[in-house]
Amino acid sequence: MEKEKIQSLISQMTLEEKAGMCSGADFWHLKGVERLGIPSVMVTDGPHGLRKQAQGADHLGINESEKAICFPAGCATASSFDRELIRKQGELLGQECQAMDVSTILGPAMNIKRSPLCGRNFEYYSEDPLVSTEMAAALIKGVQSKNVGTSAKHFVANNQEKRRMTNSSDMDERTLREIYLASFEGAIKKEKPWTVMSSYNRINGEFVGDKKEYLTEILREEWGFDGYVVSDWGGAVNDRVSSLAAGLDLEMPPGDYEDDRLIVKKVQEGKLDESVVDQACERILNIIFRYTENRDEKAVFDYEKDHKAAAEIEAECMVLLKNENEILPLTSDKKIAFIGKYAKTPRYQGGGSSHINSWKVESALEAAKEIPELANVTFAEGYQDEKDEVIEELQMKAVKAAAEADVAVLFLGLPDNFESEGYDRKHMNLPDCQNELVEKVLEVQKHVVVVLHNGSAVIMPWKDQVEGILEAYLGGEAVGKAVAEVLAGRKNPCGRLAETFPLRLEDTPCYLTYGKGYDNSDYREGVFVGYRYYTSRKMETAFPFGYGLSYTTFEYSDLQVDKKEMSDKDTVEVSVKVKNTGDRAGKTVVQLYVEAPETEVVRPVRELRGFEKIFLEAGEEKTVTFTLDERAFAYWNTLIHDWYAEEGTYKVMIGENADQMCVGEEITVHPTKELPKTYSLNTCLGELMRDPKAQTVMAPFMQGMAQNDAAMDMQKQMKMISQEL
Repeated sequence: MEKEKIQSLISQMTLEEKAGMCSGADFWHLKGVERLGIPSVMVTDGPHGLRKQAQGADHLGINESEKAICFPAGCATASSFDRELIRKQGELLGQECQAMDVSTILGPAMNIKRSPLCGRNFEYYSEDPLVSTEMAAALIKGVQSKNVGTSAKHFVANNQEKRRMTNSSDMDERTLREIYLASFEGAIKKEKPWTVMSSYNRINGEFVGDKKEYLTEILREEWGFDGYVVSDWGGAVNDRVSSLAAGLDLEMPPGDYEDDRLIVKKVQEGKLDESVVDQACERILNIIFRYTENRDEKAVFDYEKDHKAAAEIEAECMVLLKNENEILPLTSDKKIAFIGKYAKTPRYQGGGSSHINSWKVESALEAAKEIPELANVTFAEGYQDEKDEVIEELQMKAVKAAAEADVAVLFLGLPDNFESEGYDRKHMNLPDCQNELVEKVLEVQKHVVVVLHNGSAVIMPWKDQVEGILEAYLGGEAVGKAVAEVLAGRKNPCGRLAETFPLRLEDTPCYLTYGKGYDNSDYREGVFVGYRYYTSRKMETAFPFGYGLSYTTFEYSDLQVDKKEMSDKDTVEVSVKVKNTGDRAGKTVVQLYVEAPETEVVRPVRELRGFEKIFLEAGEEKTVTFTLDERAFAYWNTLIHDWYAEEGTYKVMIGENADQMCVGEEITVHPTKELPKTYSLNTCLGELMRDPKAQTVMAPFMQGMAQNDAAMDMQKQMKMISQEL
C-alpha cells in the first residue's frame, strides 16, 4: 500500500486504536481495525520450519503445533557455506508460509556463537560474523521473495540463555561493532528484512529495547532498516514508553494491554509525542499490507517435495571430519553394523520455540534399505538417551554386532536434555554412556565410523582411535536419508565447520567468564572470538574453523590481485584458480582470509573476508574472483567511531581452513581518513616525529633548539609545540 494511503488510515484511527496497533491481538496475531479494513495477520516461529499453533499458545514448544517440514537447523546450514542453497530453503519456507497464511516467520537467528556452551547455538549460524550475516541474508532473500516477512533475531548480543531476560552483555565499542553488530549488519543492509526482533538482554547495563542508539541510530539511520522492530516474546520490553520512543514498534505478546493504556495516558499528558505512535503504526501497517496485498491464495504446502528438499539440503551441510584409510564411502561388499539409538530415531532438531511438529522423520536405518551400497546393514540400539547410564544388555548386543561386522558405524550425539533454548550447557561432553560404548566397540572392531547429531561443538575423546567422523549436526527431519547417501558415496560431503571444535572447554576464549556473573556477562575476550583467538594464539584445536574433507581433493594456485596498492576508497579484485585433483565430482568452499600488518593496534592474526562454494567435475579447474573494499582491511576505530584501515602491507590468502593457508599475495593500503591526535608535555619526541603534520611544526623548533638550546629550555619548547598542534 502506498505511503499516503497508510498515513490516511492512521489519520482516521483513534489514539486508542493507534496505541493498540503497537501490541499484538494475542500470542501470534497482530491487531486489525475492522472498521478501517486493516486485517489481522499471523506471525509464527521459525527459522528452520513453521511452528504454527492451531490451539493454545506458548513460546517454548510445549503445546503441539500443526504438521510442518523440519529443515536443517542453523548449525547445519551454516556449514554448507552455500548462499544459493540457503536461499532455496528460504523460498520453500516462504511458500509454506503463504500456504498456511503466515505473514512473517520469526528468523533467521543471527547471534554469534561466543561459547560452545550456549544452549541455543543449534539455531545460530557461526562464530564468525561474515558467515552469520551472509547465511542469514540468503535465507531472508529466499523467504521474502515469496512476499512473506522475516524477523532477524535476536538483536543484539544475545549469546547465552542464563538469565537472558536481564543479563547485561558488557563489552567495548569495538567488540560490539566488529563481532556482534556485524553479525546482523550485512544482511539488514543488503536484504532488508521486514522486521527485526529486539533481544531481552542489556548491553553495558542498558536494555537493548530501551536504547535509541541500537534501534534507531544504528538500525535505521545507519543501516537503512525500514521495517518494524518487534520485541522478543514476553519479557523484552522494560519500559513501554521509552522503548517506543527508542524505536521498538510492536510488543509481543500483548499481555493485559496495560501498556497500550499507558501509551495513551502519556500522549494525553504530553509526555510522549503522538507522532512517535503514528510512526510505529505506519511501520507496522506497511508490513501488514505488504503481505496481504501479495497474498497467494493458491499456494500449496507440498509436504513430500519439501521433505525431499530437506534431505538434499542436509546432504550439502554435513562435514566429513575424518576419513582415515578411506573407510568412507561404504560399499556393498562390507558387512556394516549401524549402532546407536540415533540410527533408528535420530536427534534432528533443538528444543524450545523452534521445535517443529515434523511431518515425518526419516532415519538412516530406514533409508539404508533403499541404497544398494548399504545392503548388508545390521542394527543394535547400544544406548538410550533419557538418562546418561549404561544399559548392559544394549551395550553387549552392540559390541557383538560390531565384532561380527566389517565396519561399525556409531550414531552418537547430544540428547534433548543436553541442549535447548532456556538453559546453557554445563560442559562439552557427549553422554558418558556413549563414550563408553565407543571404547567397548573399539576393543573388538578397528574400522569404526562415528556420525554425530549435535547442535554445537563437542569433545571427542576417541577422535584419534576411530577411522571416520561425520558431523551431521541437527539435520532436520530427513537427516537419515542424507546421512545414508553420504555414507554410501551417493553424495560427496562438502560442508565446512562454521565454528571451531576445541580440544577442551578450558581452551575456549571466554572460558573464565562465560556463565559467570549474577546479572552481567563480561566479554573480556573482546574481538578474539572463535578462530580469531585460536589462530592468534597458535593453539591446537580438534578441528579448526572452515575445516572439512571430501571424497575428492582440491588444489589452489595462481592467486592474483589486480593492484598492489590501494586507498581505503578503492576496491581490489582477487582471483584464484581451483582445481579438482581427485577422481570424482565434488564441491569445495574457497575461503579468503586477510592478515593485517603488525602495528600498535591489537588485531587477530587473520580474519575471513570472503568465501564462495563451487562445484567441480573430476579434473576441472575454475577461477574464483572476490572483490574487497575497505572493510576487508579495517577495524572499528573508537576515536572516529568508524571503520579504519591502517597504513601498511596486508596479506590476502586463500585457506583450506582458518589454520591452513595455501596461496597468498600482498597489497599495501593507504588510509584517507585522518585520526584525531592529541599531544601533551608528556608526548615522546619519537611519537611526534612519526606524525607528518607534527614533523612540519617540529622542524623549526628543533632547528632553534640545536642553534641555541640555552635560550629556551625544553619545557617552554614543548609548550609552544603543543599550542601549535
